Amino acid sequence: MGLVTPVGDEIGIFWKRITTGVSGIGRIKCFDTEHCNCKVAAEVADFVPELYMEPKEAHRNDRFVHFAVAAAKKALADASFLVSQAENPGRVGVIIGSGIGGMESIKIQTGKFHHSETHKVSPFMIPALICNIAAGVVAIEIGAKGPNFAAVTACAAGSHSIGEAFQLLRLGRADVMIAGGSEAALSELSFAGFCAMKAMSVAFNDDPIHASRPFDKKRDGFVMGEGAGILVLETLEHALTRNARIYAEVISYAASCDAYHITSPDPSGEGLAICLRNLLESADCAPEEVDYINAHGTSTIYNDACETLAIKKVFGKAAYHIPVSSTKSMTGHLLGAAGGIEAIVAIQSIVSGIVPPTINYEFPDPVCDLNYVPNVAIRKDVRTAVSENLAFGGHNAALLFRRFEG
Repeated sequence: MGLVTPVGDEIGIFWKRITTGVSGIGRIKCFDTEHCNCKVAAEVADFVPELYMEPKEAHRNDRFVHFAVAAAKKALADASFLVSQAENPGRVGVIIGSGIGGMESIKIQTGKFHHSETHKVSPFMIPALICNIAAGVVAIEIGAKGPNFAAVTACAAGSHSIGEAFQLLRLGRADVMIAGGSEAALSELSFAGFCAMKAMSVAFNDDPIHASRPFDKKRDGFVMGEGAGILVLETLEHALTRNARIYAEVISYAASCDAYHITSPDPSGEGLAICLRNLLESADCAPEEVDYINAHGTSTIYNDACETLAIKKVFGKAAYHIPVSSTKSMTGHLLGAAGGIEAIVAIQSIVSGIVPPTINYEFPDPVCDLNYVPNVAIRKDVRTAVSENLAFGGHNAALLFRRFEG
């Protein structure tokens, strides 16, 4: 596992902060927010891309690619795996999703174009901004010649990428897959768009660490974050052959669509419910066997209510006994990277026996009536954990992880 997040870029530090309720949200520093209603975000601080890439390559690529390369190299180091040592690099693939891609590159190059400086538009503009380029650059950096593409499904992109990598391994198309999501969309342009939609929190500009409050009655919108989360997935045979450390096994993956609205979730929750039912059925897992759900939990009015309803539809009475928490209360919403980061959270809950909290949960909402692990982590024997994500376009994705027991 490898990550870059607003609350830390090493697994141990990240997990300690997440389980002790440390928020990575603050007033925005990377641009002037004078013309934005929302003035808070979860920024990655003191990131130096040249630690992971040659300076020339770092200059050519967008920040979301920098994050992807860093997280992928961290994951490979954590896995003690070098593609150069693989028997066949064509059996090592990369799937890294992004919801938006090179937003900062779009802004900078568009500015040059509109100032009649077309001759100054970078020849690297197009490859810098397209969403698939993170997967491509990671493959170039590490020498992986197997399946390579990107899931571009907004906030479900990270989970879809991991899920599709899992399917390729099951189909025998690869032995190792590097998969997850990366996003770096903190710019005036993206903020202008999300603020115009009234999707972001504006009520806590003077109190940033309390701005992201999933499932709380006073939630008023999401807080944007940035970063990347990457997993190294292997077939069991490959992992055992090289005596790899196995954190957990992927048991199931499911995807569905609300087919309802381009941005609003289906108020009935049925789209996500279909996804979760398929997830459990394909794993032959009963609802009461799930020990933890890492929720999408964006801190928006409609998402949190619809997600709660979907969980209750699928898990029935068991829904009230399963801890459900949203770590976006601390990381902010990493958009296309959310699924990668939150898959790591689900896995870490299995490894550590700790369920992280939903911080800023102060005022219960009658329509959100599950156990959201308010404010303080709990110790629990987690054998099976679910990570789920919802996205604009009605996309839903869910992953089921289980403790590896040989």
